[in-house]
Amino acid sequence: MNRSLEGRTAIVTGASRLNGIGAAVCLQLAKRGANIYFTTWGTYDKDIHAGNHQNDPDRLVEKIQRHGVKAVYEEVDLSVSNHIPLLFEKVGQQLSTPSILVNNACFSKNHKWEDTTSEILDSHYEINVRATTLISIEFAKRFTGERGSIIHLTSGQSKGPMAGELAYAATKGAIDALTVTMAAEIGHKGITVNAVNPGPTDTGWMTEDVRNVLLPKFPLGRVGQPEDAAKLIAFLASPEAEWITGQIIHSEGGFLRQ
Repeated sequence: MNRSLEGRTAIVTGASRLNGIGAAVCLQLAKRGANIYFTTWGTYDKDIHAGNHQNDPDRLVEKIQRHGVKAVYEEVDLSVSNHIPLLFEKVGQQLSTPSILVNNACFSKNHKWEDTTSEILDSHYEINVRATTLISIEFAKRFTGERGSIIHLTSGQSKGPMAGELAYAATKGAIDALTVTMAAEIGHKGITVNAVNPGPTDTGWMTEDVRNVLLPKFPLGRVGQPEDAAKLIAFLASPEAEWITGQIIHSEGGFLRQ
């Protein structure tokens, strides 16, 4: 078994649902020996995602612990900037100073371009840009180890338009620039910074009709699964990826956008 992350502590944001990418990332990192501190935000899940996910975080803790590591979670409203340093204080107290950060939390709400308001833009910006940036900065400030890893989740905004998601596309698109610049800024601390675009991934939102439309666009004959993104993220956090930084990796299974 590959335990290349043995004893390290990872923060994974936005891991509220068992069928989400965040949960899959937690499990892949734990499988490799990392202790996990993940954040949730149930209010958002109730508004956006169908089904009852109230018990998912507790069930995820149980799954993580089966890999012989520690697991803690906290419900955190990352749109409140003052919550971010408090989060790191708790991680340090309950586990250890983190050396892996996965910025998975996001805000996404479909809307017509003509219905875009300052409130809609702000709600996307607060999580997708501001929180992601401030969490990454706090991580880097506190990091004192030999090697750290920051991995952002993006959605391939540079690959093509995302109709009906103007605010999401604009704010998540900023992650590409953040990744490249932050990698240059904090590389001297031994921290790599990369972003992963997993492409269309079945995290519970795909209806049968949507799946039927998307499936022919995947040359490999299936749609993306949370584990696909999670395995790549775990690799980027591993010693084997220590020479990879400032990259936006489009791991979409060859998804054809045309």
